[in-house]
Amino acid sequence: MKLILYFSFLLCMLAYNSCDILRTSHFEVLEWSPGNGFHSAPEEITVFLDFSHEANRASVERNFSLAGNGNRVRGTFSWENKKVTFTPLTPLETNTDYIINLSADAYDIDGLNMDDAFRRSFTTRPSGVRPVLLSCLPSVYSEVSDLRQEVKLEFSVPVPAGTLYENVSFSPSMTGFWRLKDGEKTAIFTPAEPWMQNNRYEIRISSSLTDNNGMSMGVEFSSVFSTRTDREIPSLLHVSRVTMNENIIPLSRDSGAAQQTIENSDWEKNDRLLLVFSKPVDRQSVKNCISAENGPGLIMENLTETPADFGTEFIFRLESIPLYESRFTVRIRQGIKDSAGNESNEEHIYRIFANGKFSKPPSLAGIRMPMAPESDTNQELVSFQADSLFEIIPINETCYPFGESVKTWIELYFDTAEGASVNLFSVMELFRIDTSNNVINFSPRQVKHSDFSAAEPRSGWENFQRVEISGYLVNSANFGIVYFLIAAGLRDDSGNRNENQFRISLVK
Repeated sequence: MKLILYFSFLLCMLAYNSCDILRTSHFEVLEWSPGNGFHSAPEEITVFLDFSHEANRASVERNFSLAGNGNRVRGTFSWENKKVTFTPLTPLETNTDYIINLSADAYDIDGLNMDDAFRRSFTTRPSGVRPVLLSCLPSVYSEVSDLRQEVKLEFSVPVPAGTLYENVSFSPSMTGFWRLKDGEKTAIFTPAEPWMQNNRYEIRISSSLTDNNGMSMGVEFSSVFSTRTDREIPSLLHVSRVTMNENIIPLSRDSGAAQQTIENSDWEKNDRLLLVFSKPVDRQSVKNCISAENGPGLIMENLTETPADFGTEFIFRLESIPLYESRFTVRIRQGIKDSAGNESNEEHIYRIFANGKFSKPPSLAGIRMPMAPESDTNQELVSFQADSLFEIIPINETCYPFGESVKTWIELYFDTAEGASVNLFSVMELFRIDTSNNVINFSPRQVKHSDFSAAEPRSGWENFQRVEISGYLVNSANFGIVYFLIAAGLRDDSGNRNENQFRISLVK
């Protein structure tokens, strides 16, 4: 019985190991792609394994993996005889180290396992020299007075922003943000808050910091700098008016005493305000401490493409054009901060008179028209100033027969800004004559500013701009009031606009 049991056990063992005893060749990978080394075009890479025997496909797919920089790559399999091709769901990436792994648990269709695991590597990361730190500012053991001092690192090759956040640290800890310039070779760190006064800081750069190709520095770097105490209070050196021609005209400060009130006149509609401080101050605190009273609001302009949080010069423009001959006050309160937290302790007041000669809006000074328009010797010209009220306009039936259309003209005299001309389209659009009781009717036909019907302007009005409107007037036997009107919105060619309506009221 013992002998029978022994032979039975021996037969079972021979059956179990028959594959290894009877096999004549190894189950292995004969050929693979893409091959060792560097591959410059990852999107063109084909990954395949070619086996010595026809493989059990499920076991191969189950035991195969492709990883890039330690992260598994997902994809699909396709077979052709003994060859399996792995196609990633997304293209392979540059600057990545890849590993192909097939464990020894894979077997062929007869159940023959691989003797050893198949493990190969390739890379899309080009070989080259390691990145080198060329300079660091602040320099080692230096002392900085600006508590908003930026840290600048210059490298030999471009580096990604992500590696800076991961591998550059400060002790004591400091938060902030990095930006790159000079082709990503220069990294600049802007602290989120001021450095602490009278303190020592260490900058540490890990050896793991990489360039854009994934090559690490390989060596660590450290540097130290210190900050000093700053107790100097910032002060406002001067405030100036900046003209359209970029001329700088200093403004006089109001002392606050009634007998010493100072007014800065000649302010033009497009003038701006320049503030200059003794040291860099926080731009937000400047915005919070400045205001315009009884006038348009103030808007801070950027002096650079990338505005800094701190500066010594700030320019403000008015939110809207101030009314001509209006007065407003610019008040700069105390509390403007520098990078060390020191605050200004003085208040400054500047009183401004918006009466610039180039900003004067056009206005109607008076009118003139003939009572005998068809006469060759005496046209009987009559004129009325803008403040005339219910004067008599002597339109009679002799020269203006009742019910007949008579060709005539009306001269308008305008007071304008220096060098400006009233806009003729604006005049034609806004001018009209209204009457009560239908005493007259005027139909304008043409407006012009030269070749006038009357050779000479009205005496005393030579400095005003003259505009002639010609047309046809129909007189009536009725009596009433005649209104010569120019509606609000009269413009000149310099962009000045009058929001007032002009009306000369006369009696016929």
